[in-house]
Amino acid sequence: MNIDKFLPINLYEAKKRGWDELDIIIVTGDAYVDHPSFGASVIGRYLEYFGFRVGIIPQPDWKDKESFKVLGKPRLFFGITAGSVDSMVANYTPNKFKRREDAYTPGGLPGKRPDRATIVYANFVHEIFPDVPIVLGGIEASLRRFSHYDFWDNKVRHSVLLDARAKIIVYGMGEKQTLQIAKMLSEGKSWYEIYQIPGIVFSLGEKEFDTFIKDKDYILLPSFEEVSQDKDRYYDFQRLLLEGMKRKKILVQRDGKRFIIQNPPPSYTSQDLDFIYSLPFMRLPHPSYKEKIPAFETVKTSIVSHRGCFGSCTFCSLNLHQGWQVISRSEKSILEEIYRLTKHREFRGTISDVGGPTANMYRLRCKIHNIPGSCPERDCLFPDVCKYLEVDHSAQLNLLKKIKEIEKVKHVFIASGIRYDIALKDEYYIGEIIKEGYIGGHLSAAPEHVKDHVLEIMKKPKFKVYEEFVDIFERNLKKYRKELYIIPYFISAHPGATIKDAWDLAMYIKGLGHYLEQIQDYTPLPLTPASCAFYTEYHTLRKEKIYVAKTYEDRRLQRALAQYKDKKNREFLVKNKKKIPFPLEKLLG
Repeated sequence: MNIDKFLPINLYEAKKRGWDELDIIIVTGDAYVDHPSFGASVIGRYLEYFGFRVGIIPQPDWKDKESFKVLGKPRLFFGITAGSVDSMVANYTPNKFKRREDAYTPGGLPGKRPDRATIVYANFVHEIFPDVPIVLGGIEASLRRFSHYDFWDNKVRHSVLLDARAKIIVYGMGEKQTLQIAKMLSEGKSWYEIYQIPGIVFSLGEKEFDTFIKDKDYILLPSFEEVSQDKDRYYDFQRLLLEGMKRKKILVQRDGKRFIIQNPPPSYTSQDLDFIYSLPFMRLPHPSYKEKIPAFETVKTSIVSHRGCFGSCTFCSLNLHQGWQVISRSEKSILEEIYRLTKHREFRGTISDVGGPTANMYRLRCKIHNIPGSCPERDCLFPDVCKYLEVDHSAQLNLLKKIKEIEKVKHVFIASGIRYDIALKDEYYIGEIIKEGYIGGHLSAAPEHVKDHVLEIMKKPKFKVYEEFVDIFERNLKKYRKELYIIPYFISAHPGATIKDAWDLAMYIKGLGHYLEQIQDYTPLPLTPASCAFYTEYHTLRKEKIYVAKTYEDRRLQRALAQYKDKKNREFLVKNKKKIPFPLEKLLG
């Protein structure tokens, strides 16, 4: 394999390209996989196209400063990301035990990514190259850009911008912002000029802030001092943060003598996405790796059709990262990518997924704003599907049909799951994805719970909506004589879920007649509304007290009820029988 076609990971590879110096060095907590599902690769390829010399330091040894020197000193800046997942999520289970694997590491081995990787990497760079600016990106920095409740420390932490002593956080997907920063630094622009870029977060002292903010329209969030000491003020902060983001306002939070400032997000178009996904990705891990990288194996023949999600699930970090607006690629762009993929050495005839955060949001329209997710005053899907959302899946179905017709494509699936509440507005769609074989054995759906008051806290549809979908799905299975399954995903111990709610969920699962592995312990992700509910014990929609399972025993009990057939869980349930005010033998028998 020609190593020159990958972005360099050391000076030897850089010099093979004729580069004595790099403009930008990206440090990431993931292995280097040159694939459009890996953020460091996307940013690197994007910058490379515009003439910047970019290198990647994947998973440096944070105990050895020499590993941060392998590409030398960059001319412009270091870009630092913890990787595709928050490092604390990558390293710990929802009950704070060390994980035994990391899907973004060769061989799935744990331990290659430090806790709080963004801060650790930044500290090393500061020590070795004190005069080089640091730009943070990725989901860890994105979700920690303001003061935030941290589940692992069980306290409110400062913005990672201050903890990492960085110049800028690029929040969201980041291609446009990073390119603008690189261009402006290259042109010798001042930091004051750079701070006008949309989609970034930065900090200023009092005098600088007064100058910057003059005549600007902004929302002042409760300060770090307020939110770290008063849960009521943290709740107010969360509400104002989401409101300000939806209205695309400048957001400001004071922290001591510094002001954290977030500019509104940049606008992306279909043309932008078409260009990004046309870049010359190798769609392979770097040749230096000898073992398989599990995360790559999952996505190596998948295609991204759109970004964003106009759902507003309170436990999910997606809105805070990619935004509510769904931006779809053109059909032409997707088909061209698949033509290229069919010539790839890894291609065996199957497109494992064509989708995004939710597969069936592709090219849906809003009758008012055109792009769904644009309303500042209401949600597209909660409490019900908005009457102005044009639910027409014909664009997705036509795309899938054309993909099937491409030579060498034997199968094409939508594995990223669908929103069943949207699908119910277009029953023809449900029948077509079954009839045409776009479901690979099972369909992923996420009711998340069976109790409506818990679903309201999650901002999910009422459970009867899921049951209606299951009924229509099964009728279509009989009609087309297909043997497929719906795999429901549930969350245990979500804020608002009591032991009675967990019992009702367990009895529903028992009624299904088969064991479910798809039970996820709730993890409070930074800046999400549900993490605010976990910390403050307030409802996500109103300042009303709710029950929150916080101790290991209480959380474990809810998980054990949902997966009562597991031997260890049965033993745990029997041992804690007194905490369950229901006839346990009814569940276990």
